[in-house]
Amino acid sequence: QAQLVESGGGLVQAGGSLRLSCVASGSFFNNYAMGWFRQAPGKERDLVAAMSWSGVSTHYADSVKGRFTISRDNAENTVYLQMNSLKPEDTAVYYCAAALHTTVAIFRAEYSYWGQGTQVTVSS
Repeated sequence: QAQLVESGGGLVQAGGSLRLSCVASGSFFNNYAMGWFRQAPGKERDLVAAMSWSGVSTHYADSVKGRFTISRDNAENTVYLQMNSLKPEDTAVYYCAAALHTTVAIFRAEYSYWGQGTQVTVSS
């Protein structure tokens, strides 16, 4: 059973930066596409950024393009989400997820494993 553990969330002022990390257990990591989702209170869990297993292909939600960057270190079984120029509307619980895909997975249903989430709060 794969496990994903996120870290790096917290409280930051608007305009600030945070880097989220997600460490995956097991030897499956290199075969999985990875994604970051977020869910604000009363809203759906939406894809923020996704990356193929190789790290070559990425996909971003329009709302974070140019501000967020997803990356992965397959040797460390870790995927990152660098978040810059944060806005109050970025406030949400952020989830890491893994999809048995070689290419980028952009639909929530494609993801088989989920982390427990980490809270990001951006103050105005």
